[in-house]
Amino acid sequence: MLSRSGRLSAAMKQAKLSALLVTHLPDVRWLSGFTGSNAIVAGIAGRNGLRLRLFTDGRYTQQAKQEVRSMPVTVPKRAITAEAVTWLEKNRVTRCGFDSSSVTVASLEAMRKAVSSGKRRSLFQPAPGIVSTLREVKDAAEIDALRRAAHLGCHLYEDLLGWIEPGMTEAAVAAELEHRARLAGAEAMSFETIVASGVRGGLPHGRASAKRLTAGEMVTLDLGVILDGYCSDMTRTVYLGTGKRVSSREAGQRRVYETVLQAQMAAVDAVQPGATCEEVDEAARQILRAAGLEKEFSHSTGHGVGLEIHEGPRIGAKVKQKLEPGMVITIEPGAYLAGKFGVRIEDTVLVTARGAEILTPSPKAWTEL
Repeated sequence: MLSRSGRLSAAMKQAKLSALLVTHLPDVRWLSGFTGSNAIVAGIAGRNGLRLRLFTDGRYTQQAKQEVRSMPVTVPKRAITAEAVTWLEKNRVTRCGFDSSSVTVASLEAMRKAVSSGKRRSLFQPAPGIVSTLREVKDAAEIDALRRAAHLGCHLYEDLLGWIEPGMTEAAVAAELEHRARLAGAEAMSFETIVASGVRGGLPHGRASAKRLTAGEMVTLDLGVILDGYCSDMTRTVYLGTGKRVSSREAGQRRVYETVLQAQMAAVDAVQPGATCEEVDEAARQILRAAGLEKEFSHSTGHGVGLEIHEGPRIGAKVKQKLEPGMVITIEPGAYLAGKFGVRIEDTVLVTARGAEILTPSPKAWTEL
C-alpha cells in the first residue's frame, strides 16, 4: 500500500486538484499524526510530489514537534486559516480543493476573507470526501489499533456480565462500565454508552436512564472505547432471568433474539471483497423480512469505524459501493418492538482478502444472567 501522502497525491491527481486545504481534524490526524484541537494541513502537488504543511497555534508548539514527523509545521501569531491561505498564494496556487462535506459556511467565509482581494470566489473549489474516502481502507497500523480497541471493549463487556444485576439503574451500569474502561487504559468512550432495558430497548439509541433493570427483561448494551485515537463498537443484548419456568413472554423474546442473531450472522457471512454494501444489508434484511420483523429494523446494517465512530462506507440499502480489503465496518441489525423490548447484536468486522474477520469475538449466543 502507498504511504498516506502517496495515496492523497493520487487521489488529488484523479480529482484534478493542484492543491488541497484539509480542516477536518480526523483527516488532519490521519495525514500528520497531530492530535490537537486546532490545525490545518495544506497540500500542493508538484513535479517532485506532494508538499504538505501543518498549521497550528501556539498552544501546540511542543506537541506538534513531538507528533508531526512527516511534514513541516508552522505556528503563526495570527489565525492559522490566514497563514495557510497565504502559504498557498505564495506558491502561486490558483485553485484549491476543500472538503465541502465538513467545512461550515462560516469556515469557508473565513478562508475566502484570507484570500487577496479579487480572488476570493475563485480560489476554493468543493472536493467532498477526498481524505475521508482514503481513510475507509485502513493500513496495518490502523488495523492493529482497531483490533486492540475492539478487544478491550470485549473484555469490558465480558467483565460486565459478572456484576450487572436487577435493581441497578441503566445509568449506574453505564457509569461503572465507563469508569472501568478508563482504568483499563481507554482514552475515552467512542460514544455515550447505551444501556436500554425492557420497553426502552425498543429505542434504537436509548440513552442510559434512571430506569432500574428488572428480572424478565432484555437489556441492550452498546459500548465502544478509544485507543490510540481509534474507536471500537460492539452491541450485545442479554436477558435478566427470573429463576422461574420459561414463560411465554421469555419465549417470545428469545424467538426475536434468535432471528436477529441469524440475520447478523448472515450479514457477516456476506462480507467479502467485491460485495456491495447493499448486498450485505440485504443479507440481514431478508432474514428479518421472512420472520415478519423487517419493519422493526429501522436503520442501516452498519457503518465504517476508524478515527471516528461513524465513517464510510455505510452498509445500507441502495449503497452500491463495493467492499475492499482493509475496510473495517460494523454489522448491527436489530428489531425494536415499540412498547415491548428490543434486540440488537453488533460486531466490528475487518474485510480481508478472503472474507471477513470478526474483531469483537465476545459470545453472542442467547445469554441469561
